[in-house]
Amino acid sequence: MFLQKKSLPRRTMLRGLGTTIALPLLDAMVPTLTAEDQTPAASDNLRRIGYIYTPMGYNPAEWKPKDDTLNDLPSSLSPLESVKDQLCVITGMDLQNAYPGSHATSNAAFLSAAQAKLTESSDYYLGTTVDQIAAKQFGHQTQLPSLELAMDLLSTVGQCDNGYACVYQNNLSWSSPTTPLPSEAHPRIVFEQLFGEGGTPLQRSEAMRRRASLLDSVAVEIKRLKQQLGGGDRNKIDQYVESIREVERRIDRSMATAKENPLPDLDRPVGVPVAYADHARLMFDLQLLAFQGDITRIVTFQLAREASTRTYPEIGVPDPHHPVTHHGGNPAKLAKIAKINQFHVSLFAEFLEKMNSIPEGNGTLLDHSLYMYGSGMGDPDAHDHKDLPILVAGGAAGNMQGGRHLRYEKPEPLSNLHLTLLNKVGVPLEQFADSTGQVDALFGV
Repeated sequence: MFLQKKSLPRRTMLRGLGTTIALPLLDAMVPTLTAEDQTPAASDNLRRIGYIYTPMGYNPAEWKPKDDTLNDLPSSLSPLESVKDQLCVITGMDLQNAYPGSHATSNAAFLSAAQAKLTESSDYYLGTTVDQIAAKQFGHQTQLPSLELAMDLLSTVGQCDNGYACVYQNNLSWSSPTTPLPSEAHPRIVFEQLFGEGGTPLQRSEAMRRRASLLDSVAVEIKRLKQQLGGGDRNKIDQYVESIREVERRIDRSMATAKENPLPDLDRPVGVPVAYADHARLMFDLQLLAFQGDITRIVTFQLAREASTRTYPEIGVPDPHHPVTHHGGNPAKLAKIAKINQFHVSLFAEFLEKMNSIPEGNGTLLDHSLYMYGSGMGDPDAHDHKDLPILVAGGAAGNMQGGRHLRYEKPEPLSNLHLTLLNKVGVPLEQFADSTGQVDALFGV
């Protein structure tokens, strides 16, 4: 550790022309000779949580581990092999308040565990979602209280699914029962949210175009700061800055490619990467930068939307996703569902591997973060909301015991898991929605 008389404040920012860059946790931010368990990344300061939603359920035969271990991961989860020690697979959870069973209620209840009001109009009503409960508790400590991301933008309004307003299907995050928070799917706009300063998204985007790189405007500040730091901290800054620059380069390339693409995917906003996986990786990398720079500690990400007709020819599934999920027990369709599940999981696995490779405090970025991944639907053919596919990753610094399959023979409310994770990141609630307790088995003492 580089010792100095005064520690560097955790909220240190580098400022340039219309640009504010937060820094990763540095050794110099830890007061000289401070005990490790009092540092910003210590286990009792676990303050990052993310939620990832995948639509239309899963094929349980290729998802569920055969026993209580993760020694032999089934095909849909096989991409998680390298991080399975930081992973728990949870089966047997349900969302009773998502019934009577629809795509809209699957999405709406996933983070709220609340029953959506049946309406096609603007008098919609749901519940405050767990991410926003966390944001109210500690979102004020960061530049952005929370970050809401998606891969697709569904611009339609009115009725989208069996009498339910489109707002339920479009939004994962609600700051109150009547206030949905829109998600952003355009990487450039998200990049501006993280590193731009002031103005509307359009103004920030235009300001970005006027300069070659946001990093160029803070180059002098970076050089000056590095002169005050030890070798380890200088390396951390170099790696973080290069990560920002690489994401910026990829966004620029994707925008150029999109202009040349005459037939864009109708589910994809204009100006994002043509390939689904490239788009997803960019959105995951933006989350990584946001967490690493402590720009926000709360993220929601809709990896695909309910009732999506996206095709996945790159993995051998040229059929639209939604029709495939109405499988009727057809083995060929079930195999395609498993392939789509595996593809989505593989993108999540890459992200977890990156988080686990970034040192922070007494562990890694993944150690000091929690992510919940899953769907609000179980069997898509039945449109049911039981035995959901749920994963929890990270949290080792909070004593999460990974490498396990937690099986519930009787239905366990998903709200119990939400309550558990909220408590673990420092939100002291006794009940959330229809919870009946906590998932005590997830964390050690």
